[in-house]
Formats: sequence, structure tokens, C-alpha cells
Amino acid sequence: MTLIDGFLDYTQREQRLADNTVEAYRSDLAEFIGFLRGHFDQEPGIRAFAELQARDIRAFLAARRRDGLADASIARLLSAIKSFYRWLDRAHGVENPEIAFLSGPKRGQRLPRPVSEVAAKDLLEQAELIQEEPWIAARDVAALSLMYGAGLRISETLDLAGDAKVGPQRLRIKGKGGKVRVVPLIPAVQDAIRAYTRLCPYKLTSMTPLFYGARGKRLQAPVLRKQVQILRGALGLTETATPHALRHSFATHLLAHGADLRAIQTLLGHASLSTTQVYTGVEAGHLRKVHARAHPRG
Repeated sequence: MTLIDGFLDYTQREQRLADNTVEAYRSDLAEFIGFLRGHFDQEPGIRAFAELQARDIRAFLAARRRDGLADASIARLLSAIKSFYRWLDRAHGVENPEIAFLSGPKRGQRLPRPVSEVAAKDLLEQAELIQEEPWIAARDVAALSLMYGAGLRISETLDLAGDAKVGPQRLRIKGKGGKVRVVPLIPAVQDAIRAYTRLCPYKLTSMTPLFYGARGKRLQAPVLRKQVQILRGALGLTETATPHALRHSFATHLLAHGADLRAIQTLLGHASLSTTQVYTGVEAGHLRKVHARAHPRG
């Protein structure tokens, strides 16, 4: 197993990063290794990583910028490299103080892109209609309802065990960094879970997943993302209508209806209020658009 393989295995098994994040790391680090291979005229090993200079990494980033990469992509490359070095230190005792001298391009705050309340409702309704197999249709509705109606991440939704089948009034969710939160479930979400579990052909216990794939194994995130891609195509929604956008919509719509920002922070499982405050920018932007359309001089 190469160092890169070891790092990617760690991100999947222990950090439990999303599949697309792991694949982005794989692609970014493959480019980095390829650059170092040509830079040093040999395959880089642990010693090379320990002795690598900040100027070498800057040379790599500069080369990628000349290839036309935008600031966001450069920042992502650097983030992947720094994450890899943190793992090298933890797993192999490789310390390289040069890494601390590296900083990426400044990036403007990127606001979440939720779907509208109408679009969220349409997604849930269409999810029930588009599948030929009734239990799979009910499964998709239940999973999407948890993301939109309870603010769960896709990973949190698919990690649920089968003992959530009774449609409880609240769920105990283990989120990022092992942080645990209690999430209340509104009746519509409870009903969606009950409807799915009545139709699910597989056993549902504390030792099984709540959400199954068609072949009887735990439902995987790419399958659900593909379903949402089909749904947004059928509804004419933009590519920003993703499963994670439903979580953004949960927060944004709560805020629009007067929910307290601290309460939303707790429901989302954010460690810092500053992370949640980004949704105030989304709501302010929406209000400006509404005002512009309604103002007689707009």
C-alpha cells in the first residue's frame, strides 16, 4: 500500500469523509505526486516528504495556476496536501515545519445554495412517483425527508440503524467529529419513515441499516445522489439541487420563518455559531431580491 493509499484509507474508514471528497483528495494528491516525481526525478518517499521545502510546493501550485486553475481549486489542492501531511505526522511521525509557511489564496465567503420551499416539496412528491418499486420510492422519500425536515447530512441519514423504524419523535445523531445531537422529527418525517418501514422487504433492527439498497445492502450515497439528479432533471431544477442543498434549505427556511439562530446551530450540529451565521447571508440575499421585484422603482 502506498502512502497515498494509506491516507485515503484513513479518510474513508476513520474520518468517514464523503466519497466525492475522498476522490477529490485522490485526484489532487496524484497530481502532486506526479509533480514531485518529475521535480526530484524519482518516486517520493517518506524522507522526501519530510525534507520537502515550502518553495517546492509553491512551485507545484504555481504550475497548476499556469494550467488555468482558479483560486478555489488552488485552495483545495493546498488543503489536500496539508491534510496528507497531518496524516503523515500522525501515522508515520513525519514532521515538516515548512508546511506551516504555506497559505492559499483568499477566498470570498461562499453562501449555501438552498432550494426553494416549493422546489423542496416538489422533490419529495416526485421522489414518490418516479420509482416503479414502491418500497424504493418510499425509501427515497424518507431519506430526503430527513435531510429537509430534520437537517441531517447525507452521511448521517444513511448511517441510521434500523431501530429508527418506529418513527420516533426525536433521533440521536452522531455527526462530524463524533459530536452527538438530538434532532426532533416533525410528524411528516415520522410518517415518511413509517411508510418506508412498512414496505421495506429487509429486516430492520439495531444491527442493520435503516436504509437499504435494492440488493439488500446499506444504501450508498452515490445512489441517492443519482436519484436526486434524476429528480431535478425531471423538475427542471439547477445542478445546485443536491441532497446537501436540502440540509441548507432546512436551515434557511427555518430562519425565514423566525427560528432562532442558536436553535438552528444546535439542530445542524455546528460546533461554532459562525458556521451557522452564513445562512443569514442567504436569507438577506433572498429578501433583497423580493424587495427588488416588489419595489415600484425596482
